[in-house]
Amino acid sequence: MELHTLLQSIPFIQMPVDNPEISSIENNHKKVKQGSLFICITGLVFDGHTFAKEAVVNGAAAILSERTLDLDVPVIVVKDTTRAMAILANAFYGHPTQKLQLIGITGTNGKTTTSHLIEAIFRENKKVTGLIGTINMKIGDRTIETKNTTPDSLVLQSVFHDMVNEQVDTAIMEVSSHALVQGRVNGCDYDVAIFTNLSQDHLDYHHTMEEYRLAKSLLFSKLGNSYYENKKFAVLNADDEATKKFIVETSAHIVTYGIESPSDFMASNIILENNGTRFTLLTPDGNRDIAMNLMGRFNIYNVLASIAAAYVSNIPLDLIVHAIEKATGVPGRFETVNGGQDFSVIVDYAHTPDSLENVLKTIQQFAKKRIFAIVGCGGDRDPSKRPLMAEIACKYSTDPIFTSDNPRSENPLAILDDMEKGAVGNYQIIPDRTEAITTAIQTARNGDVVLIAGKGHETYQIIGDQVFDFDDRLVALKALKER
Repeated sequence: MELHTLLQSIPFIQMPVDNPEISSIENNHKKVKQGSLFICITGLVFDGHTFAKEAVVNGAAAILSERTLDLDVPVIVVKDTTRAMAILANAFYGHPTQKLQLIGITGTNGKTTTSHLIEAIFRENKKVTGLIGTINMKIGDRTIETKNTTPDSLVLQSVFHDMVNEQVDTAIMEVSSHALVQGRVNGCDYDVAIFTNLSQDHLDYHHTMEEYRLAKSLLFSKLGNSYYENKKFAVLNADDEATKKFIVETSAHIVTYGIESPSDFMASNIILENNGTRFTLLTPDGNRDIAMNLMGRFNIYNVLASIAAAYVSNIPLDLIVHAIEKATGVPGRFETVNGGQDFSVIVDYAHTPDSLENVLKTIQQFAKKRIFAIVGCGGDRDPSKRPLMAEIACKYSTDPIFTSDNPRSENPLAILDDMEKGAVGNYQIIPDRTEAITTAIQTARNGDVVLIAGKGHETYQIIGDQVFDFDDRLVALKALKER
């Protein structure tokens, strides 16, 4: 694509005299090749402007910058390169999300499980799917590793372009609050936006719960303000207080789900079992009895959101129910570890007060004796939730053990001190995570449950500026074999 053609997507821009052919768009100077447009992004650690000369040496045909640079290639100056990058990426890759159905999921908890359930439903309906989320990205059956829940706009548009080329019908993606505020999903044409729930998280970044809620609301504003195109749907949790505001903040068609509040999709006659959940599904298309493999009340919400999203996407209700009943768990989400023991070991990603409470309440439904809760809190993250996590562990388990999660640049003992402010009754502090897991497993007996919370699917631990191999599931399995 010629540079002038690409730049036409940005209004009021001063066109350079030269008009080179642009072979790619890059924001990492190391990835620049002959003919690339290099975009200078100012991040928290690095300033892309300082690498502009290296980008030219590597073959950049033009530079997008927030200030004038003395270089031998065209330099296009804009006020905000991050914002401009989303516009240019969308144009360069041919507006890919207009060529497939796009479903976005936001909320504090449940995004990953909901996205995988929707994927399962659509695949059952013989659709080719794409998936972007915390665990990985998928295009059909091909899996791609990812670092962020929601990649930046350049990566996103490139992935959507690949999805279109590989005949993807529907893309399902988790949308983080950080991504919404930072404009990573600008240019994404959503057809369905889902809200799971809102509870305390990321206040180190958003500062207040209202600021956090407003960040989530941006997804629903991205559904647009017109009714002459394809129908757009906001699928909202009627049992969450934030939904009342989201309804006001979106022009899309509203579809609700819930357990307590009157909703379009509801669950009643709920029976929680130690190997799954049964309930009656109430819908605009009649009622259905569901027996699913997923456990816990919190998973009923994930299922209801998935069912609603599939239904508004014109998938037959009976097929939806069939897919839900076939679905199994997501890695690191209430995942059991089996080493032949006579007690339960469960690994879960629960890293917020609300998600930890939900998981422990579910465990209480089937635990026959003691509940060991191994809990830590991440460093360089919202410190105000640390005592809350400890308080919940003490309230809903018999044997809370506080340990390290990903301490990052913080002193692990200082994090544990913060947690201990919310602790009551009997608890243990074992800073070394391996030792904490091993202690619980060595102590547990027939009928007990060991919950290892916080890291879920993660296969690493960040201590200082180093990343170490660490998988709760493998550590637990090793401890079980050593019993």
